[in-house]
Amino acid sequence: MMRASKFRYHAAKSVQDAVAALVIDERAVLLAGGTDLVPNMKRRQQTPEIVIGIQGIEKLRRIAHPEQPTLGACVTLTEIAEHQKMQRHYTALARAAGSVATVHLRNMGTLGGNLCLDTRCNYYNQNYEWREAINFCMKAPRGTGGHACQAPDGTSICWVATSSPKCWAVSSTDTAPALIALGAEVTLCGLGGERRIPLEQLYRNDGMAYLTKTRDEMLTQVHLPRADPRRRSTYWKLRRRGSFDFPVLGVAVAVRFAEGGVVVEEARLVLGAVASQPVIVPEASRLVGGSLHDDAIQELAEVATQYARPLDNTDFELSWRKKVVKSYVAGALKELRSRTGR
Repeated sequence: MMRASKFRYHAAKSVQDAVAALVIDERAVLLAGGTDLVPNMKRRQQTPEIVIGIQGIEKLRRIAHPEQPTLGACVTLTEIAEHQKMQRHYTALARAAGSVATVHLRNMGTLGGNLCLDTRCNYYNQNYEWREAINFCMKAPRGTGGHACQAPDGTSICWVATSSPKCWAVSSTDTAPALIALGAEVTLCGLGGERRIPLEQLYRNDGMAYLTKTRDEMLTQVHLPRADPRRRSTYWKLRRRGSFDFPVLGVAVAVRFAEGGVVVEEARLVLGAVASQPVIVPEASRLVGGSLHDDAIQELAEVATQYARPLDNTDFELSWRKKVVKSYVAGALKELRSRTGR
């Protein structure tokens, strides 16, 4: 049986209390649902000195402002997936939340936790003894008695790309691509106060330092754009099994149509699980001013494959995973076209 190492627990009474506790020790971590953190602790991927429980902070468990929803970081994935307004006006988010893991884990897992989900890799997401047998990797945690395997020049090795100076662990959050496609923003709270940023600015393409928030900051709220009956969105997820598995590919699309439901006024396409951060495909803007006819869909689907550069660190064969991007993007766009009634 795998057990976590010893740690101290602090039940935060407020956001300010949690932030203050974060700076006590550089190995302090936040605990909400624990569906990602607890397994990581048991595998010694994370060995915190202090675990800060935030699930009791009422502010973080609310869904507020009906017309322009604000979701607390501790709102569960089940609550989002089953929320009628999310299903109707923010379909991509509801579907993404509903595709995470299993029912039991969605009942515990939170939106904030999924947005801050640790990046994943076949060489990292193993138990301690397995990773020790390969002499660890660049993303190996500190404080476990192990050290990352090093190249002759003294640099740490990424087993996915042994000559690379960076870690290539993959972003595996489902909700982030959906929310970025919808144009969501997040609030971060730290010792210096609050700041609000577009969600895409929370991420960087680095398997180790994949979040841009500072150590004293915590994600507290997610802000959705105003509900718009002319906006259609969806999320398509590729994984080996129909449940439980992390995404090998996520495709999130949001399109706003003009009156009549034919001409595209705005379009956003985001790919998940193809890099260490969600990847925005800027060429989606080419759809604006036209309709979702077959040629336009196929052209964008072909372009989207250029943004997918899968490596040998997740499930399935590399070249096939890249090909599936085209099929999933085209399928998602055709779904939105069919939902306009045209």
